[in-house]
Parts: sequence; C-alpha cells; structure tokens
Amino acid sequence: MGAASRSPAKRQARVMVTGAELVEEARDFLISHHVDAIYAPAYSSPEQLAGMAREHEVDAILVRQGQINRSVIDASPRLKVIAKHGSGVDNIDLAAATDRKIPVLRALAANSQSVAELAISLTVTLMKDVIPLDHAVKGGSWPKTKYVGRDLAGSVFGVVGFGEIGQRAAALARALGMQVVAYDPFAADTGDTKVSRDLEAVLGMADVVSLHCPLTPQTHHLINAERLALMKPTAFLVNTARGAVIEESALIEALKSQRIAGAALDSFEIEPPLADNPLWSLPNLIATPHVGAAARSALRNMAVYAAQHIVGVLEGRDYDRQALANRDLNTAA
Repeated sequence: MGAASRSPAKRQARVMVTGAELVEEARDFLISHHVDAIYAPAYSSPEQLAGMAREHEVDAILVRQGQINRSVIDASPRLKVIAKHGSGVDNIDLAAATDRKIPVLRALAANSQSVAELAISLTVTLMKDVIPLDHAVKGGSWPKTKYVGRDLAGSVFGVVGFGEIGQRAAALARALGMQVVAYDPFAADTGDTKVSRDLEAVLGMADVVSLHCPLTPQTHHLINAERLALMKPTAFLVNTARGAVIEESALIEALKSQRIAGAALDSFEIEPPLADNPLWSLPNLIATPHVGAAARSALRNMAVYAAQHIVGVLEGRDYDRQALANRDLNTAA
C-alpha cells in the first residue's frame, strides 16, 4: 500500500495542566494512555488559560493554580473533563462546567494527611512561641529566665470542618494530649468526637481554632470580626483551608489589637498575596505559601488521582461519583 493511501495518525488527547509539572508517575500514566500534557505557567490569568485551551483544543484540564472560569471552559469545543489536583474546587466555575455537561472531579483524600500535619505543626509553633523565641535568641537576647510557656496537653483544639482533613488533624491533636471539640453543620459524630452544630460555642471554648472547611458561599468570611471577638484573647487561629474563609481585614485588626494571641495562615484571600499586605507587619502572624498539600506523598497522590480521572473519562469509563464536584447540580451525571 502506498504512502498516499495510509490513514492519518490518530490525534492524541491533550490535557492542559495549570501550574507546575506533574510528578513522574502521573506524567508516565498520561503518556501510556496517549494523552499529551501542555503546561500553563502557574497563576496564569483566565485570558491566558482560555487562549491556550483554544489554541490546543484541549480535551481535559488538570487544575492546579489559576481561575477556571466560563471563558476557559468554553474555549475548547473538545473539552470533556476537568480534574482538580486536590479537593478544593472554589477556583472552578462549576455552573459553567455543568452547562456543558463536563464532570469536575476531585482527588479526594489525596492530601489529607499532609494538610493535617501542617495544621498541627503550625499549632505547635504558635503555642510554643517558636518564632518569637527564635528571633529573640538570634537578636542577642536570652529569655530563658523569664519565659513561661504553654502546655499542649489539656488545651482545647477546635476543629471547624470535620471532614477527612479535620478528622486527621483532630487525631494528631489528641495524640499530643489536646482535647478536641469540633464544629460541622453536616458531619456525624465519631467514636472520639461529638460534632457540634454551634460554631460560636466551639470558638469560645478553643485554645486553637483550626479551619478545615471548604470555601463555599456559606463559608466565605465565616471567620469575621464578630466571630473573632468570641475567641479567647489567649487563643490562636490556624488556617490550612482556603484564605477567604477568613475576613482578612478583620483578622488584621484582631491581631493588631491582640484580640487574639496570634494566627498561622497557609492560604490567603489573594494568592500570591501582595508584597505590601498589612499582615506582614504583624509579629503574631506566621505565614506559609499554601503548601499544606506539598508533601511528596500528597503531590504524588493528587497528580495520579487527577490523571486517572482524566483518562477514565476520555476512555469512556464510569468515574467515581464521590469525586464529582458538580454531582449536586443539574447535570447528566
């Protein structure tokens, strides 16, 4: 048979990855299933992402950073699936995906242990005054004779959002001898924890309030000035969830006035935060760059789960309905 009569090579599916390169195992999985990965720079604008999706006519989007709004979702007529490198989908327009009957799938529980460990690490760092003591010693002081620290054992660890991550954080806190109280409007009690439906009561009891709830219209600015005022003046706030769960301006005022003792944030309302953010001037704040899910095991799990979701949909297999973020919307799913 002559070369002119040969059938053209089948087009490989294309996935746009919005952020850093995937771990090797996920890359190899995509390659073995004939899926090409196209990488968009981290925190690309929706206009940039839409342009790339349109230019490459992508079949899938694997979301790490950036806003996946309607313009991005509508840019490629071939788009069949969106998979999140993680579990939070507040940066994806679920309604727009639903309108096109595109499933949005999450890597559930892939990063739970890593995020819970960071929450506890930040809790210990705050309660044991690690940062101010470090600065004092490096600055030439030796506060040993005057310093009186706090006990972790017996203190109250308040969990707001008692899903997979919240439960793991609670278990780690309990292992340190802390008492756990939890708030969640939907979660059931566990063998170790009775879950309260009264957020104000939990805020008032806790020595540390650790946030583990998703960002939804109901949880946007859940922790505002009124609720910060309910916390003990000796209490700390830890956020390894989404930045906008906290009203940042209210937190700044609470920290400035020492209405609460301190806070540790792994996420912010705007990411990356602005260089002149007023939070940076506060000595009772610890900040990390949204790295709760950046442990090796979490990065591997999130990437592989997301790649598996994409390949499954592109190959016509049933997807995990528990992982479906838009399962409660009006879709064909």
